[in-house]
Amino acid sequence: MVRAAQRAERPARTSVWLEGKARRGGRGGGQPSGLDRDRITEATVRLLDAEGLARFSMRRLAAELKVTAMSVYWYVDTKDDLLELALDAVFGELRRLDADAGEDWRGQLRTLARDYRALLVRHPWLSQLIGTFLNIGPHHLAFSRAVRQVIRRTGLPVHGQAGAISAVFQFVYGHGTVESHFTARCADAGMTRDDYYRQAMSAVSHSPAASDAVQESAEIREARGGDTVAEMLERDFEFALDLLVAGIEAMVARG
Repeated sequence: MVRAAQRAERPARTSVWLEGKARRGGRGGGQPSGLDRDRITEATVRLLDAEGLARFSMRRLAAELKVTAMSVYWYVDTKDDLLELALDAVFGELRRLDADAGEDWRGQLRTLARDYRALLVRHPWLSQLIGTFLNIGPHHLAFSRAVRQVIRRTGLPVHGQAGAISAVFQFVYGHGTVESHFTARCADAGMTRDDYYRQAMSAVSHSPAASDAVQESAEIREARGGDTVAEMLERDFEFALDLLVAGIEAMVARG
């Protein structure tokens, strides 16, 4: 009970970007071990990509950098601060889109959606952190700004624009998260995605409760030419994205 009360009284963490820590170059003077925040953040992203979020620790990071853990803490106060910095850093990989360049909004929206999906797949740990932090770092804000600018150009009324953003980018988040987790699972099993899919479908087909669904999935796949997992994911993503764009067009036409 005492511990529960203590947790309840603990102030909620906000964001490294709000607490005056994101721009800090180090505590006090000097830079121990030749480190800087960019180098530490880059190493964090590499480790997260290679080993995943569950295995990441400040001690493991220090070993990767060949320094002591205290040297890392010279630049960041907590592990959460560092994860938040890594989260924003990977959003810096996205192409900068000039929403005012005159290109049709449909093409720009598809570009943003495709790039976001690729980012989620490239960094499987990303989806969990997106749901953990406020995401107000400069790179994520630039992406969000581009999304809002493109949606404003669709012709949707102001009161519907936030819903359109949710429809498109919550879909992309979900699709990219499932795809990235599936890809990581295959890698852990030492299999290609196609081999894993075939083995999984074969195993599930022996379940009476799932046999109908498995058969239907196999028939759909066969009708499309027996495409690979990559082709299935690509076609389904693009078709769903087309549906969302068509939905926005229909809502604009309705006035």
